[in-house]
Amino acid sequence: MRRPSPRSSSVSSEKPQGPVETSSAADTARLAERLAAVLRAGDVVELVGDLGVGKTTFVRAAAAALGVEGPVTSPSFAVAQRYAGRVPVVHLDGYRLGPVEGTDADLLADEVGEDAVVFAEWPEGLGAVLPAARLRVELEHLGGDRRLVRFSAADPESLAVVRSLVADSRPGHLDGQSQSGPDGGR
Repeated sequence: MRRPSPRSSSVSSEKPQGPVETSSAADTARLAERLAAVLRAGDVVELVGDLGVGKTTFVRAAAAALGVEGPVTSPSFAVAQRYAGRVPVVHLDGYRLGPVEGTDADLLADEVGEDAVVFAEWPEGLGAVLPAARLRVELEHLGGDRRLVRFSAADPESLAVVRSLVADSRPGHLDGQSQSGPDGGR
């Protein structure tokens, strides 16, 4: 998921992969941890979904898997938060922003560096700050603790990562168990 220089405000129309249905907050957190395992500095992940669907919870689990210790909170008012971990993590939130341009875009662009994994909630408010090559995670509330998670990507390398993640996240695989029995279907 290397990020090329060109920046854009939208992910390509690549067909979303999945979806993966999670049945609990713990399942959703495990999915975030699986994603974190394949992320590298310079990767950008957009998080899309209604208020309260679990975007910050997803980021919190992924950040912990990347070695961030301590609380990871929503950056709604701060817009950007940086956390130290094995890989630095930047958490952006465009909810309260209009299109970001000019000096404001330059300030935020400094946070979207090659040295960190970037998670962006409400990416449409971040305008041209985000690069064209990025991963998109869409969360949908299905009632209770159930979520539907869809992944899409703007570039072939990210898409390959997404396909692998989705294939490994079938029901029963999130908790390390296979549906095909104790031998894992072999």
